[in-house]
Amino acid sequence: MASAHVAWIGLGSNLESPAAQLASALEALARCEAIRVLAASSFYRTVPVGGPPGQPMFCNACAAVATPLSARALLAVMHGIERAHGRIRDVRWGPRTLDLDLLAVDALRCDEPTLQLPHPRAFERAFVLVPLAEIAPALVLAGYGRVADLAAAIDRQGIERWDGA
Repeated sequence: MASAHVAWIGLGSNLESPAAQLASALEALARCEAIRVLAASSFYRTVPVGGPPGQPMFCNACAAVATPLSARALLAVMHGIERAHGRIRDVRWGPRTLDLDLLAVDALRCDEPTLQLPHPRAFERAFVLVPLAEIAPALVLAGYGRVADLAAAIDRQGIERWDGA
C-alpha cells in the first residue's frame, strides 16, 4: 500500500448485539481495498457517556488501520459502514447500532466543523483510552499526550472487558 497513513478508529455500539456489530464493522473495514487493519483491541463493556438516560451499556474497541486514503475519505468510508449497520443520527450521544470515530491519523492536526484530529474528546474518555492503550500505548495525541500516560491517569470506573454476555 503506497503512501499509507496510519489511522486509529474508535468503535462503539449499544444496540442489536453490540459485540457482533463491532466484529462486523472490523470485517467491513478489512474488506475495503484501500484499508488494511493492523490491530484491534479487546472489546470492553462501558457505561454510556452523555446522551439520554437509561441507555444500554456500550461495547467499545479501537483499531489501527493503514490506508492511502485522506482523513476525509477514510471518514466517508467509516460513515458508509455505519449506515450499512443501520446507524441513524437522530439523538446526540444516544443509543446506536454502530459508531465509528476517527481518533487520529498520523500526527495530523485538523480543526474543522466536519473533521477534528485528534478527536477532541478522546483524551478524556476511558472507553477510548483503555482499548487504544492496548494497541497503541506510544501513540501521542497531539496536544494531549501519550496514550499510555493518558490511560494510566483516567478514571476506569464503568469499563470492563466484554465477556460476551
